Amino acid sequence: MLEHLQRVVYGVLLGALACLAFAHSSDAARAGDAANQGAAYARLSNELTVSRWAYPQGTVLVRASPSAHARVLGRLHFLTEDGEAELYLVLGELTRAGTEPGAGTWLDIRVPRRPNGVTGWVPREALGALHLVYGHLLMNRERLRATLFDGRGRAIWSAPIGVGRPTLPTPPGHFYVREKLRAVGDPLYGRYAIGTSAYSDKLTEWPGGGVVGIHGTNEPRLIPGRPSHGCIRIRRGSVRCRV
Repeated sequence: MLEHLQRVVYGVLLGALACLAFAHSSDAARAGDAANQGAAYARLSNELTVSRWAYPQGTVLVRASPSAHARVLGRLHFLTEDGEAELYLVLGELTRAGTEPGAGTWLDIRVPRRPNGVTGWVPREALGALHLVYGHLLMNRERLRATLFDGRGRAIWSAPIGVGRPTLPTPPGHFYVREKLRAVGDPLYGRYAIGTSAYSDKLTEWPGGGVVGIHGTNEPRLIPGRPSHGCIRIRRGSVRCRV
């Protein structure tokens, strides 16, 4: 089933079901702000049944609001911390007529950085073609179970998981899959590891910057449980790989 978890396929939700309401209220706030500014906001990803992503076209500045004069949050980058091609989840699109600094079409994106949950705006031309994917992966930290849903909301795969220990918790929130890594001959992670847009709140100096991953384990007896440094551990037998 690893083909369903590739970096170009499914959004990831690390947390409890209560987080879903937070995402929808944020969407409503964005649409309301757009209306107040005389602009049209189109929601492109609900992060449950349908999501859209794109590769960056340049190291463009990411803004806090859809304006060339808005506060800078950072820049788009071409590579992840592991040297894989970076991608961005696109939440929505805002179009504003006129010649002001915010005129034109802007994309509302999730930004993989600390603190978790940052969103920002880039001009439409900053990202390439939008790719459409369906479904989502729910990591329930309370029930210690991963469940993969298809685009119709039907559960198509489920398995027990290991999450972060109380002192190094797996962060909650809406995240997405950024990369699939081949870990040849590594007994700790298994054959593959998946990098997400989530970051540990504690391990800022961890190799790779503390990116929360999904990977196998050489200690399957600890699953389900809370044995990790913040990553999601899955028993190797729970995932069938296809390259």
